[in-house]
Amino acid sequence: MKLKGKSFKYGDNVNTDEIIPARYLNSSDPDFLASHCMEDIDPDFVKEKNAGDIIVARKNFGCGSSREHAPIAIKAAEISCVIADSFARIFYRNAINTGLPIIESPDAAADIQKGDELEVDLDGGTIKNLRTKKTFSFEPMPPFAQEIIQAGGLMKYVMKDKQE
Repeated sequence: MKLKGKSFKYGDNVNTDEIIPARYLNSSDPDFLASHCMEDIDPDFVKEKNAGDIIVARKNFGCGSSREHAPIAIKAAEISCVIADSFARIFYRNAINTGLPIIESPDAAADIQKGDELEVDLDGGTIKNLRTKKTFSFEPMPPFAQEIIQAGGLMKYVMKDKQE
């Protein structure tokens, strides 16, 4: 699967409350959550992002509470993937469960700047920064996780298996 989008860059320890503030957790509606995605860390994010754009961050993205609302908000905001040095483990699992591709690439996360145009090959394990012409490698997700992502999340994956 190949993705292409503009980057939004954040630092270390972006927590789930910054991804989707707790004051909005009274709703599980993905579109509502998307409308408030990243608003406490980047008030212009929802206005500036386009379908397919990419979030890039440094260490420990998605730390904090275990709420699955955070990857749901990102995916519903039509972000194609998140690239970071590292992810909080519960966020990593919740992202896969919701069908949000996540990529661990410290070199790419360090080099990419806000607004860079990126091409990501999830199967081939490469990130190309079209501004700098640099290419970064990453370890592709295991095949079972890729199947869950391609199905649109764990529930859709399970339902697909039951229908076959």
